[in-house]
Amino acid sequence: MSWLHDKQKQEKWTDFVQSLSPDIDPQAVRLMDEMRFVFRAIFHVGDQSLDEAGLSFAQYRVLMHLFFAEKMGSRGILNPSEISDRQGVSRNTMSSLIRNLEDEGLVERRLDPDDRRRFNISLTENGRSLVTDYARQHLATMGQCFSVLTPDEQETLSQLLRKVRTHVEVIRQQCSESIQE
Repeated sequence: MSWLHDKQKQEKWTDFVQSLSPDIDPQAVRLMDEMRFVFRAIFHVGDQSLDEAGLSFAQYRVLMHLFFAEKMGSRGILNPSEISDRQGVSRNTMSSLIRNLEDEGLVERRLDPDDRRRFNISLTENGRSLVTDYARQHLATMGQCFSVLTPDEQETLSQLLRKVRTHVEVIRQQCSESIQE
């Protein structure tokens, strides 16, 4: 039986967390754990759906952002800062991802002609082919993760997650400001 389905372990965990922070709402502890389990499970499913492509989920998302920039944007290039902002990861993490994709011949890095201090990243033909070959299968797998919910439930979940995300961003900003003081 997994941790998530073992009521006794959950109660012990909640009691432990409350011993450290008596004011925390036990439901908040359960929600944090539930969200963490769901996020990790979706992440692992995403990784597994890309095993055959030889990519991690994070690498694939970089390629997808570049592919989107080509197909829907006004240009087929992004700089590393734009990609890290879109993925919500640090610039150091993004640099490592881009370097690995470049080593695999899936992306190219070129100096920005308007600002020689910056680089622009674009897909190579191999990167474009890889994204095209695996997009349908990967997206179908990701869609299956939410197929258990009705369309109305999916919309409700989306609204609730946006609400939590907006609130967490405020808290994150407040934490950042208090650290700087």
